[in-house]
Amino acid sequence: MLDFRGNKLFITDTILRDAHQSQAATRMKVEDMLPACDILDSIGYWSLECWGGATFDACMRFLGEDPWERLRVLRKALPNTRLQMLLRGQNLLGYRHYADDVVDAFCRKSIENGIDVVRIFDALNDVRNMEQSIKCVKKYGGIAETALSYTVCPVHDENYFVAKARELEQLGADVICIKDMANLLLPDVAYSLVARLKESVDLPIHLHTHNTTGTGSMVYYAAAMAGVDIVDCALSPFANGTSQPATESMVAAMDSTSRRTGLDLSRLAEASRHFRTVADKMENEGLISSKVLRTDPNTLIYQVPGGMLSNLISQLKQAGAEDKFEQVLQEVPAVREDFGFPPLVTPTSQIVGTQAVFNVLLGRYKSFTKESKALLRGEYGMLPGYVNEDVRKLAIGNDAPITCRPADLIEPELNLIQEEHHLICKSEEDVLNCALFPQVAPEFLANRDNIEIHEVTVEWNGIVSR
Repeated sequence: MLDFRGNKLFITDTILRDAHQSQAATRMKVEDMLPACDILDSIGYWSLECWGGATFDACMRFLGEDPWERLRVLRKALPNTRLQMLLRGQNLLGYRHYADDVVDAFCRKSIENGIDVVRIFDALNDVRNMEQSIKCVKKYGGIAETALSYTVCPVHDENYFVAKARELEQLGADVICIKDMANLLLPDVAYSLVARLKESVDLPIHLHTHNTTGTGSMVYYAAAMAGVDIVDCALSPFANGTSQPATESMVAAMDSTSRRTGLDLSRLAEASRHFRTVADKMENEGLISSKVLRTDPNTLIYQVPGGMLSNLISQLKQAGAEDKFEQVLQEVPAVREDFGFPPLVTPTSQIVGTQAVFNVLLGRYKSFTKESKALLRGEYGMLPGYVNEDVRKLAIGNDAPITCRPADLIEPELNLIQEEHHLICKSEEDVLNCALFPQVAPEFLANRDNIEIHEVTVEWNGIVSR
């Protein structure tokens, strides 16, 4: 039973996941985390976000780490703190919808290996794409924190988000999260939305934002005054810019109010001293760009999250068209409107962004990516607003859009994946790796026992991480 009685403001720290995903392309290694785990475990956070999102891909593709082993090591190192992960609903941690049996197995193994809180979101806020994850997380004893992907447009007003929260409550959610991935939520709107949600659902409200536009701390303060229960912060070495507001600053600011956090600034400072050395090392290695440390109020105009922004720059650089950057930024809102106003979060941010690049370089809707076609066909779920039917017809011709829950069209697939990769899979976790990342996982698993370049063995308090 979650107890949120009293006036305390709870903190989730993202230092082990979203903070370095936002600033350092998810390149923090487990060896950089372990020395701080004793102090992190003693601070008294509501939870530590440490897994999910892009960590899976980055662990296998770049760091030579088994993501499941990372979780097990962190679970042992943080026995007194809830561990939290980010899950993309029916997409899990990949970029397509998976069959219900894969979702069930992934939720079960995540909780068995140490996850307590699963933040479940869908890029389109299509609750049908969250049903199976919610059901499975609760079945296996986890806390189902369901997220509303926040965005600003004619479709996404306050009534929209309140209605979605009520639907999620009916599906069995334990916590409602407002997921403001691009820092578009402004303080007065945050106050009003949190107050409405507190009146409308009988669940704790958790707020996640970044400081991309420079308003993150103000948004948290306003939300705290409206009664929000939990906010996401990051220890200062990896805070602000495209990351979350700084934990220490938030704790200090709230100490003189009725919403004290109860966290000790001296303990936070001790943890921060360790992560400052990690941040300095990563900056020297070229893993942290000064661009991710800045605030950019233009995000309020174009609504492009930090990760999407870096993808656009990369695509234009590869095409030798960096001079078209401003045109692409202006094209993004137009594509988004034509596509029915999807929130810009993985994977829809990449889909809309790439289509905007195509439109600028090749001519408007002269060519569509396969992902754009899939989005307009309904393979990702129901688009929130009205789709430009002329654009949809150019993309998918006379095909009828999908109107059912997309996963209803996917046959069970876990056994087939297991059979296909039985030579390299030693566990159910390995099979799930292959299911989610079929291009990356088989090579990683085949070479797992003889990794030379990336593998580092860390011994810490009796825990061995490879």
